[in-house]
Amino acid sequence: MASTEDDLEREERLKSSLWYTIGQFVDEQSIDESFNATPQFIGALTELVYTQIANASRDLEVFSKHAGRKVVNTDDVMLLTRRNEALEMLLKQQLDAMRAAEGRDEQQQVPGAKKRGRPSGAGAVKGKGKGKQ
Repeated sequence: MASTEDDLEREERLKSSLWYTIGQFVDEQSIDESFNATPQFIGALTELVYTQIANASRDLEVFSKHAGRKVVNTDDVMLLTRRNEALEMLLKQQLDAMRAAEGRDEQQQVPGAKKRGRPSGAGAVKGKGKGKQ
């Protein structure tokens, strides 16, 4: 039971920190743009952002587990962005720049990494009933 209470306390602290950060950002923007935001607006925006973060983190974990990994990597993040072309393009450019700075090109694999895709072998049978002849 203590674990659940600790989890709830941690979640509340995270939400509180997020609320503070979003409040600071909204205050800065409201000064620059000459508008006023109510505390209810900041609270609603905080809940929206928190929900998006929670959904994204769950999706990333599922993508990683599906690929047989315990750690989320860039492939999972890129898969998450598949429905937002602008974000996907922006992150792809950033990833390419990071790889170039590390001296790796886009297609180089990390040493020791498994190859992706289906194995290609001479004994592979394609389609239904093709092997029965």
